[in-house]
Amino acid sequence: MTSPTATVVRLKLALLRNGLRQSGGRRAAFAASAVVALLFALSQLAGLILLRGRPHADVVAVIGTAVLALGWAVLPLFFPTGDETLDPTRLVLLPLHPRPLVRALLAASLVGIGPMFTLLVLTGCALALAHGPAGYAVAVAAVALALLVCVALARAVAAANVRLLTSRRGRDLAVLSGLVIAIGAQLVNFGAQRLGSAGLEPLRPAADVLTWVPPASAIGAVRSASEGAYGVAAGQLAVSLAGLALLLAAWARSLTRLMTAPDGSTLQPLDAPARDRSGTAGPARLLPGGRTGTVMERSLRYIWRDPKTKAAWVTSLAIGLIVPVFNAVQGTGSIYFACFAAGMLGIQMYNQFGQDTSAFWMVAMTVSSARDAYAELRGRALALLLVTLPYAVLVTVLTTSLLDAWARLPEALGLSFALLGAMLATGAWTSARFPYSIPQEGHKNVAPGQAGLAWIAIFGGMVAAALLCSPVIALTIWLHVTADGAARAWLLLPAGTGYGAALTLLGLRLAAPRTAARLPEILTAVSKG
Repeated sequence: MTSPTATVVRLKLALLRNGLRQSGGRRAAFAASAVVALLFALSQLAGLILLRGRPHADVVAVIGTAVLALGWAVLPLFFPTGDETLDPTRLVLLPLHPRPLVRALLAASLVGIGPMFTLLVLTGCALALAHGPAGYAVAVAAVALALLVCVALARAVAAANVRLLTSRRGRDLAVLSGLVIAIGAQLVNFGAQRLGSAGLEPLRPAADVLTWVPPASAIGAVRSASEGAYGVAAGQLAVSLAGLALLLAAWARSLTRLMTAPDGSTLQPLDAPARDRSGTAGPARLLPGGRTGTVMERSLRYIWRDPKTKAAWVTSLAIGLIVPVFNAVQGTGSIYFACFAAGMLGIQMYNQFGQDTSAFWMVAMTVSSARDAYAELRGRALALLLVTLPYAVLVTVLTTSLLDAWARLPEALGLSFALLGAMLATGAWTSARFPYSIPQEGHKNVAPGQAGLAWIAIFGGMVAAALLCSPVIALTIWLHVTADGAARAWLLLPAGTGYGAALTLLGLRLAAPRTAARLPEILTAVSKG
């Protein structure tokens, strides 16, 4: 049988060429991205070469290689549509065996901007450590081996998750990719600040471990060969070679399964779990009965299944944790920063009907009175509380432990619960008064022409929530300025909890009649996307 490698490489080039022929914009974007990637890679290459002879050059080279490999492993999960050849199920009907197909796809994977960028950076990492003929000879083999490991890692991960990448959950990952990158940028920034004062020496233990983890072990072999430790260098190259063999075997196994096994998502299970009389199963059985439980289950399913709703929730969860914890770790935090957790999740109460989009008409059909509207709003608020209350407690306790301010834990929890109740109350009212549509496609969260409504609903509601919390804030200040107020600060926990609960009930009661009266306007507003 003729090797399919040349054919698959030509197919990859044809896909690139035909994609660029579709429009001038695509050609311009490809050229711009190639130039930017090339310039950045060349700058990294020059910077790494300048590290030759520096004390921590090996730390930068080894950890840089590991970071490159990590990027190759995770980026296909976040950008599954970046390369059409990442989906091997397109080749299922062709008479190809997995092992020749692995070789062909591996060769095709070396064509593109990403491999070019990786090759230049890996070359810089190797040259930063190479000294003498043996070092340069090992560097050539190490760069090629590390590049193959990176590409094989990306392909093995993509093949193992191809059903995920081509499903709704894969689209969820694409929506959340920006959030993951943003959170990662904050973590990198935090780490850079810590290293700025301590230098690269704290990373030495991690680099020593990574010199025996492929593909960083291949770059570590360059240093070992340059220092005359030829046995160690051979062992490190052997580790990378073994890692490459394992990745290729896992990749071939995934291809075999994809080409011989049916897609389970299209098959009906033969022994589906029995459901109870209410039609619910699993954790849904723990929810209350009647309309309240139904609304709670629907809201929780939106959080789990709808990409836009999930992205908003994960963003709020991440920021609500990052702000207080990172400030506490850096020594610049305050116990009151823990209120970010309740505040960020309380925002999810705003525009409750907009996240339903055009499906809200099915909800509107079941609302014929203020009582029905109250039950609908109550179920949505309880679904939010099911996540927010334990999360707010967790973040507050974690922040308190990092600051070692256990005496102020009750007042921090009281303020958080009061703020959450105020945001639930104002969110229910603004959902009925200023609804707006959330487009399902693209990355916009507001339909064209409704940006003003969104600003009024969110920021106006937040200002109103802050004003509603002023009694609890004033009580906190009063207890801190009085002589014996610190001993009674624990009263803020029951006071804040009761005040927040009262605000929530009052807000739902006031919003229910307005919701029932404005159903046609709400339906029109949320269906524009």
